[in-house]
Amino acid sequence: MPLKRRAKRRKNFVDREWWPWHEEDKFTKYPSFRDTHRCIPSVRSPSPVPELPDIVVYTESLVRHIVGRTLQRVRLSSPFLLRSVTPPIEAIVGRAVVGVRRMGKRLILEFGDELFLVIHLMIAGRLRWRGVGGKVPAKLGIASFDFRDGVLFLTEAGTKRRASLTLVQGETALALIDRGGLEVMEATPAAFAERLRRENHTLKRSLTDPRLFSGIGNAYSDEILHRARLSPLLLTARLTEEEAERLHLATITVLQEWTERLRAEVGDGFPEKVTAFREGMAVHGRYGQPCPACGAPVQRIRYADNETNYCARCQNEGRVLADRALSRLLKQDFPRTLPDEE
Repeated sequence: MPLKRRAKRRKNFVDREWWPWHEEDKFTKYPSFRDTHRCIPSVRSPSPVPELPDIVVYTESLVRHIVGRTLQRVRLSSPFLLRSVTPPIEAIVGRAVVGVRRMGKRLILEFGDELFLVIHLMIAGRLRWRGVGGKVPAKLGIASFDFRDGVLFLTEAGTKRRASLTLVQGETALALIDRGGLEVMEATPAAFAERLRRENHTLKRSLTDPRLFSGIGNAYSDEILHRARLSPLLLTARLTEEEAERLHLATITVLQEWTERLRAEVGDGFPEKVTAFREGMAVHGRYGQPCPACGAPVQRIRYADNETNYCARCQNEGRVLADRALSRLLKQDFPRTLPDEE
């Protein structure tokens, strides 16, 4: 791109408040920031995949609303939503739902004779329950399941269609869909540590890998690591026994606390506001805001469409972890520590 056009585009960027420290500090401490800060817009990552607490509450709500009731009709907005060919989707019409279970971040509806409908919400997929005659939400509805006393809608925001339905028959076929992640709420500290060290990755990557751990994603991994006071970039091979036990306890505690909190919000109803950015979270989605434990500004590492949030003081001895975009831009002026610890 010619230099004139590049300079013109830089001037057109909106100056957004993304710097977590005092306004007067950013020019005096980091001189190159004056010329570069306009080309770093603060973009919040899209709503991630619903994680274990959300899926558990979805499961319990579905049990209350549809188990024991007969499915009268299925409507799909696109044939591409259904990722399986046999058995046909018509095979579950006229059958009663006999159970609902969770498999990782997927929901499984059981229809008897080992017929299982697997619902994967992906990033923007959500379930909604409406009374009889309820209409498909405009532009969002991609599937509906009609019962005698209500309709279960599958919706998906945005233009990318990632949510999916898969109908399988038999426990063997269902097991092929399972990614094999450990159910952390049932795991012993030893089993948790063994799975953690099975592959040498960063803690963030290991916790969110569905082949290693079941149901943990971007949001709750941030909260878990903050509670355990561990850096998201610490390699699992370097984890001590004490740190592994601390991480196991933090994982169970955080997931239990948020599951109970979401249960209390939903009550006997149906989840309506399923999001990864919730009031009361310690670090996730709180970039630049004070850490509830120490008051230091919450930091972030941005990559692709996601970002990792953490507290440098609580989790990394005051050292700021390199951000792929920002550290490359500021180079030697990128802050390595928090201002009050320099």
